[in-house]
Amino acid sequence: MEEIYTDALRGILSDNCNPTVVRAIEAGGSAEGLWEAVESSGFADVLLTEEDGGAGLSLIQAFELIEMCGAFVVPVPLAETMVARALIAQTGQPRPGGSVALATGRYMPDGELVCDAVTCGRTANWVLVATGNTSAVLLPADAAVQGEAVAKLDARLAWPTAVQRTGAEVRLTANLRELHASVLAVQLAGALGEVFTRTLAFANERQQFGRQIGKFQAIQHQLSVIAEHVSAARMAAQLGCSGDRPDPLRIAVAKARTGEAALEVAALSHSIHGAIGFTEEFDLQLFTRRLHAWRQAAGSEAWWQDVLGAALLDRPDRLSLELIRATTDASSSVALAIMKEHT
Repeated sequence: MEEIYTDALRGILSDNCNPTVVRAIEAGGSAEGLWEAVESSGFADVLLTEEDGGAGLSLIQAFELIEMCGAFVVPVPLAETMVARALIAQTGQPRPGGSVALATGRYMPDGELVCDAVTCGRTANWVLVATGNTSAVLLPADAAVQGEAVAKLDARLAWPTAVQRTGAEVRLTANLRELHASVLAVQLAGALGEVFTRTLAFANERQQFGRQIGKFQAIQHQLSVIAEHVSAARMAAQLGCSGDRPDPLRIAVAKARTGEAALEVAALSHSIHGAIGFTEEFDLQLFTRRLHAWRQAAGSEAWWQDVLGAALLDRPDRLSLELIRATTDASSSVALAIMKEHT
């Protein structure tokens, strides 16, 4: 990834997506200003081909941009819009303006299409809903019946049959749930890294018993465990984006590992911060709440671990080590580059 892309997006998000802005949008404020800033810069189209007006980046080439969406806990579905627009462009259908969330839907007996928890469902303009392995429908978010979800930005959305008829059917070239999980794994990696940076800074600043708490061995141990989880999660997220086509097993490893890390890092970071980390006024909770929301979206770690287990049981003649090698492809140039980066 050329620095010109990452530097440009970092500048836009630094100016338009600070914790004050995130809090205001979570409280029900408008996200239009933030979305206009990122869309006008062209970042929502980076996965499109140059012929379609994009930058022609692959998912792994856009890794740092998507990771930055997690590091800034962007309260609009920017990363998801990148994927949705690229998928729709591949079908030759017109791309929608505005932001697009990704979700997996289920049909009720009366024909209503329901998505239980749409990530950024409250701030998205559209939702690309998977209705099968390679089928989806693009529906307007404001036409849905909206219900409460656990996370502040998420929503339970339901479209009656009459509204569904106005949607655009999309025949996909990839499994939408897998792509969504891959993108969420990258955003989890970004948020995990930011939590570690903030926790390390706090430990080096906070004074207790006459010295910085980061000087105490117990705190140093907790910080080292956080660092291990953050590093492993980022490597897994990168592997989940590698390859010419999405690999279900690599994505399963990525989403499962980042989800595991989210649980541990959130708990340890709050332990180091003490009671202050849970307060609404302190920024840490903006990140740890999102960690918990993202680890559940598009399948929790347990769900993706079942996928890996099923893959192993499907081939009883295949050794576990062989499956690990096939999943991580440790001999590939991508994996070697990732390992070199972290040594």
